[in-house]
Amino acid sequence: MDDVFIGAVLASTLRMATPLILCALAGLLSERSGVIDIGLEGKMLMAACAAGSAGVAFGSLPVALAVAIVVATAMSLLHGAACVSQRGDQVVSGVAINIIAAGLTVVLATAWFKQGGQTPPVGDAVRLSAWGAFKPEQLATVPVLGPIVGGGLMGHNALVYLALALVPAVWWLLYRTRFGLRLRAVGENPAMVDAAGVSVKGLRYIALTLNGVLCGLAGAYLVLGLNASFVPHMTAGRGFMALAAMIFGKWHPLRAFWACLLFGFLDAVAIRLQGVSLPYVGEVPVQGVQALPYLMTVILLAGFIGRATAPRALGLPYLKER
Repeated sequence: MDDVFIGAVLASTLRMATPLILCALAGLLSERSGVIDIGLEGKMLMAACAAGSAGVAFGSLPVALAVAIVVATAMSLLHGAACVSQRGDQVVSGVAINIIAAGLTVVLATAWFKQGGQTPPVGDAVRLSAWGAFKPEQLATVPVLGPIVGGGLMGHNALVYLALALVPAVWWLLYRTRFGLRLRAVGENPAMVDAAGVSVKGLRYIALTLNGVLCGLAGAYLVLGLNASFVPHMTAGRGFMALAAMIFGKWHPLRAFWACLLFGFLDAVAIRLQGVSLPYVGEVPVQGVQALPYLMTVILLAGFIGRATAPRALGLPYLKER
């Protein structure tokens, strides 16, 4: 295994893990406030469709990002209206968002672009390009550092680095600020927060707004960073992977980050193993390789969901005492 291969796998891991990181942080903020968010998949899918459609229609990267964020935030606030204001079942609401997104994105894309639910490829001006002061070519001649650090860590687009930066930022927000203390408290004991004169609904809506922004960035990344156009069901279960990473990480941003990197690594390895013949095994079946991330999701959920302690008020609607 040479340095070039390691650098290539590292680069692919970061690219594939970016939407998972953004989505896991989104779910973490929501669930730390006491609101279950099964609808991560649907919000990310709606944001991807919005980014692809706006990118084709307006040819502007900022507009595509803004539309994706607005759509995902609107879906997140709709979830809040059903669960926080009306005290509906949070799991049912999340599942409904996933179902609506799966059908509505195909219908709208078909009606607008007449391409079987896909959008035309967005222009190069709308795509997220490599960002950073240093380019991989600058380390090309340096042994080890060139292929691994240069090829693996440099030359990514801005959303990759933003996702990495948001991990410590969310940790600091939750554990080093007054807002984070209140947010965690409302997920554990909302009656105590209410007794202190702080609005439980207000905190949960703020968490859901942040949740929508991060889901919007995750969905936009799929179109503007990974693919060139929106494809029906292109999230391919990433929202559920992010949910599994969040649970495996015990609702902690740093632990969830490492779980997302694990899923990203498996996805990167799955891409590299397609068509490869291994000793004593032969050619690895494509279906088996593609199933690796999803198999790990099931293993993590089956093995750790019983051990992870969720916020005590998670999923419980709060009714203010009079």
